[in-house]
Amino acid sequence: MEEKEKIENEEKTEDKSSFLIPQEKYLETGIHIGTRFKTMDMNDFVFKMRDDGLYILDLRKIDERIREAAKLIAKYKPEDVVVVASRLYSGNAAEKFSKLTGVTVLRGRFIPGTMTNVKLPNFKEPKLLVVCDPRGEWEAIREASMTGVPVIGICDTDNNTPFIDWVVPANNKGRRALAILFYLLTRELMMSQGKIKSYDEFDYRLDHFERFDNDDERKKKAPLEVKEEAEEEAAQVKEDKPEEGSADARAKEAMDKAKAPKKKEAPKPKEDAAKEKKEEKVVEETKEEAKEKASD
Repeated sequence: MEEKEKIENEEKTEDKSSFLIPQEKYLETGIHIGTRFKTMDMNDFVFKMRDDGLYILDLRKIDERIREAAKLIAKYKPEDVVVVASRLYSGNAAEKFSKLTGVTVLRGRFIPGTMTNVKLPNFKEPKLLVVCDPRGEWEAIREASMTGVPVIGICDTDNNTPFIDWVVPANNKGRRALAILFYLLTRELMMSQGKIKSYDEFDYRLDHFERFDNDDERKKKAPLEVKEEAEEEAAQVKEDKPEEGSADARAKEAMDKAKAPKKKEAPKPKEDAAKEKKEEKVVEETKEEAKEKASD
């Protein structure tokens, strides 16, 4: 029995050490935290549902899929790979990935026809497409399917995956989750490109992919992106709260009201009490007079 437990502990240790990055780092960034919705397409990548209704992605599968995605990207020349990042956080992390590896990144809204209309000035003809949010970047996926371009998709629990050839399960809305994902893709790809020979030579920290450069200038030039950032922050906070108007929200509100201590009415001042008593006396006298007149 002891020997069996020892073998199991050794296997767990081996599993942890085989991650691209310490397991604790993954957990800190929330890359495994999904949404309250789960599609059938993402069912195989979900580990469990938390008590608060949030679905949790399988960390082992996240790590394996990031590793294989990096190997797949490495098979292509950097100029033949296009990353579509329509959201603020994915765009920021993907930009850092682009600068270090040479891969092309398209930030912001994907212009229809980018991959099918040769007359467009921003026309691209990639051999591999990476999308960061299948829901918001569906047009890019559609055009890739029309032109026979394979697609790698970073998919959350609420995403559908038609026409996506390689799913990378991950929280695709959080700043830190996207930062660690592109941090790992960059490191693995630079290894494959021969730019670094070991992880020790990778001089970039995780926060390099998380922070925004020239933040003040960015706020002046892109107020819409700043608004989007605030909305995304609010969306992340909202994931831990029940939706307004939902059954969970109404139940919580009712329980909060029940638990809340009842407010005691403040005692009325003596003058107000005397005045109220006098008014009641006048009303009673008026009623008596009315009764006497009626009897006469």
